[in-house]
Amino acid sequence: MTSLVIIKEGFSEFDQKSNIMRANCSCTIVMSSNVCIIVDPLTAWDKDYILQQLKEQNLNPDDITHVVCTHGHSDHIGNLNLFLKAIHIVGQSISHGTDYFIHSFDETPYKINSSIQVITTPGHTHSDVSVVVLTETYGTVVIAGDLFERKEDIQEPSLWREIAGSENPKLQLINRQRILDMADYIIPGHGPMFRVTADLKRIHSSLLPKES
Repeated sequence: MTSLVIIKEGFSEFDQKSNIMRANCSCTIVMSSNVCIIVDPLTAWDKDYILQQLKEQNLNPDDITHVVCTHGHSDHIGNLNLFLKAIHIVGQSISHGTDYFIHSFDETPYKINSSIQVITTPGHTHSDVSVVVLTETYGTVVIAGDLFERKEDIQEPSLWREIAGSENPKLQLINRQRILDMADYIIPGHGPMFRVTADLKRIHSSLLPKES
């Protein structure tokens, strides 16, 4: 059985007066047979929060087998050093201690087990990845990091293009549609989990460039 718990619901807001973006990412724990994964372990200022949330799930840092950071921005990598027994997947880099494991994400997903895999979804940064989880409760859940800022960015593309920033908007648009087509639910980088509906897919697909 594979289950997930969102221990922090991400947020982001831009203060135009101070020109400051206030944000923190979503943080999710995925539990399955023989593995326990934490995705996007928040900022360095969230150490005590993560430890408390692990305790509430009857876990400690040494129980975590894999840490996945969907990309290398500071709000997504802040507590890697809590999980020294885990394999670290930061973007498309896989390591444990000083050992780095070569894997071509472009050629094949990185399979953690039969119900969990890490796939490449560049756009927000060129090394972004997402975690695809097959669950009994929600069907296919994709933990997508900042590929999606939050549900509202489907109707307001400026949220992911300009406010969150995109290194490759064209590629990000394509990968967003790919995830919408495969997922029943999406956990975005900075908002609550949302259900993928036919209407959301229709709205987003209308943004794709027309084939000539």
